[in-house]
Amino acid sequence: MMHWLRLKAAAPLARRLVVSAIVVGGLVFPAAPPGAQPQTFTPRDESPEEFPAGPGRDDTFYACTACHNFKLVAQQGMGRRQWEETLVLMTEKHGMPPLDPKDRETVLGYLEKAFAPSTRAAPGGWQNPFLNR
Repeated sequence: MMHWLRLKAAAPLARRLVVSAIVVGGLVFPAAPPGAQPQTFTPRDESPEEFPAGPGRDDTFYACTACHNFKLVAQQGMGRRQWEETLVLMTEKHGMPPLDPKDRETVLGYLEKAFAPSTRAAPGGWQNPFLNR
């Protein structure tokens, strides 16, 4: 790694290039432009109380917000089968840790009741929003 004093003495363009990227595990990610707000989600941006009350709300909220915001979940409106498929997909394709059977039942029960399918049918039937089709 380049010492900061040497970096400070480097040409201005080289210095901008070095500090305009973040290296994580050998992968290079461009840094955000100066003054840009980070786009990462933290559960503090939402709270379980913003969503329909019911058994398992808090457990479901925290299981889902480990990776994404809960508004994404709340807008889906799926039946139990689709919620089960989504949990399988999240586990197999996106690295979600598998839920133990009791927690899985709690999460599925809450999702099924709180975010059931809409009475308006989508054109072409239900499509899993997490699959690239």
